[in-house]
Amino acid sequence: HLAKVTGATLVIAKLDRLSRNAAFLLTLRDSGVRFMAVDMPEANDLTVGIMALVAQQEREAISRRTREALAIAKARGVKLGNPNGAAALKRAGKGGTALRATVASNADRFAEDLRPVIDDVQMQGVTTLRAIAAALNDRGMLTRRGGTWQVSNVRNLVKRLDRHKPRDIQC
Repeated sequence: HLAKVTGATLVIAKLDRLSRNAAFLLTLRDSGVRFMAVDMPEANDLTVGIMALVAQQEREAISRRTREALAIAKARGVKLGNPNGAAALKRAGKGGTALRATVASNADRFAEDLRPVIDDVQMQGVTTLRAIAAALNDRGMLTRRGGTWQVSNVRNLVKRLDRHKPRDIQC
């Protein structure tokens, strides 16, 4: 997200580690985010497309091999998974606290990445939540989960960006 917002180049060690999902990698390539793979600096759009399809094929092969290995282990009588599940996590004091903290931290980071865009939109006189959502959608900005902006997303984003200062934004 930050690379797209700032126009920076995303540098990755290995192209196949960026994603094993061809659709994601091709969407990233087509979104305007510039990226370079250290293991393949000469990669162009065609190379990235081919590597995306190869990476997805490898992901599917890994998944198939894992399923087969688990089925063989289960047939041998190996008990899979944690028999106590969530109860064991609660006893260990590891409920959802760490997960919630991580999600909140990721959301804070995403909001900060978008702060310059929100500031720019507001400086252009766009002040309502609905108008900000439309401006973000017009600019091709996606929500943290890859969707389009709605009033509720913008409201949450603005609250996250500025929890203590009241904003003059209406629905």
